[in-house]
Order: sequence, then C-alpha cells, then structure tokens
Amino acid sequence: MSWTMFGRARRARGHAGEGIEDNYNLPGIVMIALAMVSTGLALTAAGYGFPGRAVVAGVVAGVLYLAGFVWLAVEYRRTRQQRGPRQRQGH
Repeated sequence: MSWTMFGRARRARGHAGEGIEDNYNLPGIVMIALAMVSTGLALTAAGYGFPGRAVVAGVVAGVLYLAGFVWLAVEYRRTRQQRGPRQRQGH
C-alpha cells in the first residue's frame, strides 16, 4: 500500500495507466514494434530489388504481428479475469 502526500492510502484498480503498473503486456508491444520495423525493411528491400530479402522480412513481420497481438489478447483476458466481475472505473 502506498501513501500519497496527503496521507491517504491508494488502491490499485482498473484505470488509465494500468499498462504502466502491469508490464506483462510489454513483450507484445515490443513484438509489434519489431514487426513494424520488419515491414519497413521488407518494403525497402522490395523497392531496391531484393525479392528474397523482402519475402524473409515480410514473413518475419507477419509472425511478429501475429505473436504480438496474441500476446496482448492473452494478457488482456488474464487481467480481466483477475479484476473480478465488475469494478468501478474512474473516481
């Protein structure tokens, strides 16, 4: 339990910034960011005439997008189950 500067205790609930408190979804976000980079590499390779490298980068991007979104979906479901049936949002 943490204390604010006014001496009142704070409780963790579902609210804005929950992703900062619960960093289990971070690998999914990193995978999606790497997929975006790989998509850029695939487009660049295709533009410069390297079809083999473009295909490899495209396949890597597809796998990373799929894995990243699946990771986020699983973590979203996990946090929804932990939260309980219904929790008040906001203040």
